[in-house]
Amino acid sequence: MTYSEAIQFLYRMGWFGAKLALDNPRRLAALAGSPQERLRFVHVAGTNGKGSTCAMLESIYRAAGLRVGLYTSPHLVSFRERIQVNRELISEAAVTTLLDSLLPHLASFPQEAHPTFFEIVTVMALRHFEQMGCDLVIWETGLGGRLDATNIVTPLASVITNIQFDHEKWLGHTLPEIAREKAGIIKPGIPAVTATDAPEALAVICETAARERAPLRVVAWPDVCDPLLEGLALPLLGDHQRLNAALAVAVARELRAQISVSDTQIRQGLSTVSWPGRFQVAKRVSGQTLVLDGAHNPAGAEALRAGLQKYFPGQPPVVVLGVMKDKDWTSMCRLLAPLAHSMFLCPVASERTANPAELAPVCQAAHPGLEVTICGGLEEALSRASGAPLTVVTGSLHFLGEAMEALGLSPVGAQHERQLNEWQPRSASTRVVAP
Repeated sequence: MTYSEAIQFLYRMGWFGAKLALDNPRRLAALAGSPQERLRFVHVAGTNGKGSTCAMLESIYRAAGLRVGLYTSPHLVSFRERIQVNRELISEAAVTTLLDSLLPHLASFPQEAHPTFFEIVTVMALRHFEQMGCDLVIWETGLGGRLDATNIVTPLASVITNIQFDHEKWLGHTLPEIAREKAGIIKPGIPAVTATDAPEALAVICETAARERAPLRVVAWPDVCDPLLEGLALPLLGDHQRLNAALAVAVARELRAQISVSDTQIRQGLSTVSWPGRFQVAKRVSGQTLVLDGAHNPAGAEALRAGLQKYFPGQPPVVVLGVMKDKDWTSMCRLLAPLAHSMFLCPVASERTANPAELAPVCQAAHPGLEVTICGGLEEALSRASGAPLTVVTGSLHFLGEAMEALGLSPVGAQHERQLNEWQPRSASTRVVAP
């Protein structure tokens, strides 16, 4: 199997599946030798900030001399971003070898209960981290937590960044319902750490931790003033990232009995962390400043708005926006339009894209007199916005990956593998064919 064939096979799996459940990933992992039983994990769930917090924890423990696996999703450009060891992307050869080794096991599943894309990739990641001799794995949930494929592990700590509205179709339409799904990663007797501040969501997390007899540490905004963080130049910009850093610090302290890490190593890790696409500031040769941010829900848009007001006060940007139709794009438009000098609305290169023509009146209502232009695609918008001193590209991580490819900002080059991020509910009639 070539790498291209492996990617095509994974694409045919879809990534979401008809339902969230643990039977398939447990069975597939068992067939693969149960690698999770020989690894140590920090399991991270939450609505926003999961990836940034994972990147901070990875950087902290790598600074402490550990060999650290990092499992995150979605990817921006290359599928290989999802599985990293010491921030080195899994190789194409490893992807093909791992998938090839799983094919006989996949054939043992009935057609109507075939593992999904995410379940397969989760087990591939487990095997890779074991083969690479990882001392610790920073393990991000894909969707929710309780029934997410990643929830087949027993971690050293369970981490919940925050609870906001997102993925309501699958997780529930109230914060307590969403919190109940996220809190499903809390295990009996295993320490839990959260930065959740929504009272009704925090109550659910507290109740779950008490029921599981899991020690719970709640990180709040005053923890941002921790002496360990004082004067720290955090590469990830925004006040919300300071809170994510405080959360990472709390986790590292909680686990010191099992994994020794000094204050110096924590500061070193935080000061060198990298996580593209989260209020990422770049300069073009023309002198134009770009802000690329993967905000894809109202809470993310609010954090982006706060960042623009903090770092670029009095500088209304040109906003290039592309969002998914299954997101609360109305609220996102209402949050971002009042800050904009003008807006270019684009379709995302996805079947899930929202129609820019539907976004336009919402943006104009939120900012009367705003110049709003509907573009046929991202490259047209970037070209038309090229003369603006400050341009913001946002609305979706999928859209951001597209922008990074177009702008030459991808560290792995153009991969054109963003379609693997699509959610494709499986049906019993879906036919799975190995390459």
